[in-house]
Order: sequence, then structure tokens, then C-alpha cells
Amino acid sequence: MRIFFFLLLTIPFLFTRCTDNDADNNENTKSNVAALSYAITASYPHDTSSFTQGLVFYKGQLLEGTGNKGKSKLAKIDLKTGKAITEIKLDSLYFGEGITVLNDTLYQLTWEEKVVFVYSAKDFKKIRQFSINTVGWGITHDGKNLIVTDGSNNLYYYEPSSFRLLRTQRVTEDGSPAMNLNELEYINGFIYANQWQYNYILKIDPASGHVVAKLDLTDLNKRVKSKAPNSDWLNGIAYNPETKKVFVTGKYWPEIFEIDFPY
Repeated sequence: MRIFFFLLLTIPFLFTRCTDNDADNNENTKSNVAALSYAITASYPHDTSSFTQGLVFYKGQLLEGTGNKGKSKLAKIDLKTGKAITEIKLDSLYFGEGITVLNDTLYQLTWEEKVVFVYSAKDFKKIRQFSINTVGWGITHDGKNLIVTDGSNNLYYYEPSSFRLLRTQRVTEDGSPAMNLNELEYINGFIYANQWQYNYILKIDPASGHVVAKLDLTDLNKRVKSKAPNSDWLNGIAYNPETKKVFVTGKYWPEIFEIDFPY
């Protein structure tokens, strides 16, 4: 009788603890990353032969860097037509990657060649080149330092004048490495990164390396695929400081989209 009475008292307690543990586990797995909503405010034509690796505005002019050996280039783009106003081609030895402009100087990464080309942003005149110790993917700047990705979850901070590595910042999403960081753009104190092989743009706090929010552009990618089945991954973020507008595109995409979101 005592055993039966003990079980009557214990079973409800055990059931309650299991329920509490499940609730605790669910609470622990809840994401701390905010989901950002967006709206398409305009779209413009984009050259579907361009394997977009970098996108940036310089004094109101859209610049684009593309990849693939023998097809890599750097171009000034007429946003309304999608056509190149001026362009230079890289030697066929090089696979072009991300681009950024700091203090009227344009930096273009290459992939496995581990070379950075430096130009005058005004006329694309080559100034010099640097060697780096990692492959190049995406690049931006915070007004002082150049910030580079290599497809891992690291952000590499370089000194612009020498391309000397200053520090490395790990990027995490809910405590786990945020891998495949690609094209970058620095907007209002945060780093925005395309995540290769995903439809996400991650919003990163540069001080902590934490992903604090993300844009899911799956619907945008579906729209593109319906028009251009051969289009590749989302890649390319450009912020125009003169108009406060953000533009996104992808590799072989037929359009560049102006999007509005709470950046």
C-alpha cells in the first residue's frame, strides 16, 4: 500500500519535471537572430553573363567585379540599362572576387591566386597589388580598415596601405560558426554578408561577431529562377550613401533589385 501511495505521488512529479525540461530545451534552442522583412522598391536589368562577385557604389556610380578565369572584369555599370560604361578585364590567370572603395582607392580580390589589385576608383588605373595569405571572397571597409572573407566564418581586418593583417573576427549565429561568408557591405555600423549556397544576407555586429539579424531572400531567388533558370547564387550587396538605398543581385542574375528593409 505504501509503494502504491508513493507511486501516486511520484508519477505526477516526474511528468511535471519532464514537461519542464522540454520547455527549458525549447527555450534554449530559440534563436536570438531577428528575421528582417523587406520590400522590392525597384528593379533594373543586369548582364546575365556576369558572374557577380562584388558590387559597390562610388560617388553615385555602380561598380561591379565579376569572376571566372578568362571572364573576370571590373566595370562601371549604367544602372538603368545594365550595360557597362567602362570596363577592364583581368588577365586570364586570375579569378576575380569582391571589390570595395576606400578613400578613392578601389580594391579587388582574386580567389585562389591570393592577389589583391589596387586601382584608382576614378579611372581604374592600376596602382599596385598585394599578396595575402588566404583565398579572397568578399571585401568591404569600416571607413578605416579593409574587411575580407575567405568562405569560412572569419572576418579578416587589413591595413589598407600595406594589406597587413590586423586581426581576425570569428562570426557566429546562435553560438555556432556562420560559415560561407561571401560578399560584404558595411552599412550604418553593421556588416552585411551574403552566405554562399544560401538565400540569406546576414547582419553582423562587428564588435562581437554575432549575427544579430538576417534577410531571407528565398522568394526573390525563386522570382529570378523563373526568368533565368541558369542563374546562380545570390551574391552582391551595394549601399548607395547618396540615396540611402540598398541593391542586391546574384551570379548570372537578369536583374538588380533595390530593396527596402530596416538596416
